[in-house]
Amino acid sequence: MKDKYNATWVSYSSISDWLRCPRAYYFKNVYKNPKTGRKISLMAPPLALGQAVHEVIEGLSTLAVDKRFDTPLVTRLEQAWKKISGKRGGFSDRDQEARFLDRAKVMLKRVNDHPGPLKNLAVKIKTEGGMTPYFWLSEADEIILVGRIDWLEYLADKEAVHIIDFKTGKTKQKDGSLQLPIYLLLAENLQERPVKKVSYWYIEQSNAPEEQKMPVKEKAEQDVLKVAKEISLAKKLNRFVCPHGGCPACREMEAVTEGKAEMVGVDEIGREVYVLEHGKAAFESELL
Repeated sequence: MKDKYNATWVSYSSISDWLRCPRAYYFKNVYKNPKTGRKISLMAPPLALGQAVHEVIEGLSTLAVDKRFDTPLVTRLEQAWKKISGKRGGFSDRDQEARFLDRAKVMLKRVNDHPGPLKNLAVKIKTEGGMTPYFWLSEADEIILVGRIDWLEYLADKEAVHIIDFKTGKTKQKDGSLQLPIYLLLAENLQERPVKKVSYWYIEQSNAPEEQKMPVKEKAEQDVLKVAKEISLAKKLNRFVCPHGGCPACREMEAVTEGKAEMVGVDEIGREVYVLEHGKAAFESELL
């Protein structure tokens, strides 16, 4: 009998954590603060920027097409930014925060001026009681794939959908990323229309999405399941070893567990949010 509570849940974010460093995966996805029972997360300005911009853009999909841009996106940003302002976003001072806020405004003005597919109908994947959408990737292996797709544009002429992922980082997504394969699997399993197009939209640099090569569904399933099985086995064995004997990804998370970071709040999914002393974080520039 399927038991989702004992299954291994994987997402693009958690799989990326695992591939970067199994020990970092442990701290971000398994470890709980023994004093509170809550999971932990580490915040830094690039992550805060991405969070706020994504919130503004993704929120448009719930609005009627002719109402989406009635309020300027920069105005909508004000409310989203309040959630990550100051220490909560890992900002060292007002000047640093102002620089990141300016970047966010430039991105959203670009989207406002060049909405492209955001002016078309969007498909919203139904959720179970407000949960993040998920499906059983493998019942036999007790693995569930979970995740939210930034935007699903409805392609009326093809009765299909177009997956769009918004990028707020300055670097291009690396070849071989499992992000679009995972989103393809989510879209194909959680709504009835076929996926006919996949794109990244680098909104700090481009006025329109950049179409990417369509993943092959069968290969996507194989590649994602392979990593998911590794994660499932590690959890059963409780074995999460950094292949480098310690790296920036796991050391900064370990610093949180050692009391070397400041807690600045609890996020919307109940994780404690921490920031390291300014200048000591080693976050990668890539944003998920």
